[in-house]
Amino acid sequence: MNLEEYFQRIGFHGPFDKMDLTTLRSIHKLHVMSIPFENLSVHCGEWITMDLETIFNKVVRSSRGGWCLENNFLFGWVLREMGFNATMLGGRVFNTITNDFPPGENHLINMVEIDGKAYIADVSFGVSSQIWEPLELVSGKDQPQAAGVFRLTKNEDTWILEKTGRTPKVLNPEFAKSSLVNRKQTYQIFCFTLQPREPEHFAEKNHALQTDSASLFTNKSICSLQTPTGFKALIGWTYSEVTYKPEEGVDLLDMRNITEDEVDQILKEQFNVKTQNKIKPANKKVSYTI
Repeated sequence: MNLEEYFQRIGFHGPFDKMDLTTLRSIHKLHVMSIPFENLSVHCGEWITMDLETIFNKVVRSSRGGWCLENNFLFGWVLREMGFNATMLGGRVFNTITNDFPPGENHLINMVEIDGKAYIADVSFGVSSQIWEPLELVSGKDQPQAAGVFRLTKNEDTWILEKTGRTPKVLNPEFAKSSLVNRKQTYQIFCFTLQPREPEHFAEKNHALQTDSASLFTNKSICSLQTPTGFKALIGWTYSEVTYKPEEGVDLLDMRNITEDEVDQILKEQFNVKTQNKIKPANKKVSYTI
């Protein structure tokens, strides 16, 4: 594994020797614009591992993406190799069915400390909940980004990330009532503590997320990539291009269903993803919005 290959993968041209906020913001944004949040391995007969070298080969050398346990694990390694003070943390993604956070940690993020300030880096949540740049670890502060206004709130030892977005405007009438459309303007995304974690902490959850019949990731095939104007997503057979229009207070959602024959083409042309095995798209009825 080497940083040069990673930098080439995301299109980062330096500076390579400045461990400052500008550099962190730059590589964070380039990562989410270049490397998809995706769980396609679950739907094409591959096993997702917590082995860093395997993740590097998949994400950097094989033009694939990954989910948080892969992307953020890799990103933390990149930060530490560069010389940043980065700590792996565990989070719990908000469950819209139970209206609460689950008991076990199912999300991996990184905390980065620069000049006495702490920042949360998360390059792998995907869709409209994806931050493009790190968030300052300050309670109650509105932090506007392209997707909306993000906010971290501290409750005893737990930090909660929430977002206030815009009104979705669905262009295709066929999808006006789609369950994929998020109609909540303010919602919680995940919570976390500042307890440092090691990769082994996530081993059991990594197994469960790709085997449990109740897991979001066994029920839906997901591929999402941020763009300069919003993001693209392929959920099952539904392909969406979302354009942020902050000046109008809306997000434009251009959604359409694709055929089985189009799946590989869309993945290659829109996400620069090519799976070794044939993917079997899935879009079963579990709660998930873009």
